[in-house]
Amino acid sequence: MLANRPERSGRRLRLAVPGWSGSRPGQFLMLGPGAEGGAVRRDPLLPRPMAVYRELGDAEADGVVEVLYRVVGRGTALIADLREGERVSVVGPLGRGFAEALADAPQPQSAAGPVYLVGGGSGIASLYAWARALARAGRTVVVLLGARSRDDLLGWSDFEALGVELVATTEDGSQGLRGLVTEPLAARLETSANATVHACGPTPMMRACAALANERGVPCFVSLENPMACGFGVCLGCAAPLRAGGFALVCRAGPVFDAGEIDWAGLP
Repeated sequence: MLANRPERSGRRLRLAVPGWSGSRPGQFLMLGPGAEGGAVRRDPLLPRPMAVYRELGDAEADGVVEVLYRVVGRGTALIADLREGERVSVVGPLGRGFAEALADAPQPQSAAGPVYLVGGGSGIASLYAWARALARAGRTVVVLLGARSRDDLLGWSDFEALGVELVATTEDGSQGLRGLVTEPLAARLETSANATVHACGPTPMMRACAALANERGVPCFVSLENPMACGFGVCLGCAAPLRAGGFALVCRAGPVFDAGEIDWAGLP
């Protein structure tokens, strides 16, 4: 572990991962101190799914990966206690990212209109690599980030450095617009042609993004954040209900899905 420092209300973890194969935007890893880790523990602990925030330098050669996270329970508290030079267990990269989900969509996606990336809370961390890839490909990218307060807008300076249009909303009005991030999204979709929405954040936020996109006939893709214990389809803990019936495992079929596939009423 190279660094583990505060990042507004969260933390930025920088890892040197030998043999890292490189990841695609939207993929994740399973992260935990592990039995041989540096953080002291007195009970068994399962790893936690974390978005790959970004790779630094030549990731395939150097294996330097960053993760943005917030301390929300015992697992992330143990990770926050790790110090430089201590060991952390990593399994990944895992899952289907944004580009793969778009390629698998039943209808071809327009490359002409703007791409709205909507992030809320810790879901912001899933969008940076995708915003960078789209901007480098010459797409018109608008990043809309929502949080309770300014301190919860993780990675803000990194998004600013991309040179994309960046909109902030906070519930307390401490940065950007006061309100919910879906409000500026709704306003933008009223006047946008050939737009696409990509979202990650709390389930109510993604459900609202999906509804807005559906009302306006706009494609919408979401990165689900279901709890999971393994990351590769063994534990079955991350099953998401589908509109067509049955379930899909977020770790294998996702985490990125066409929003129209999801039975939002059945998703907690």
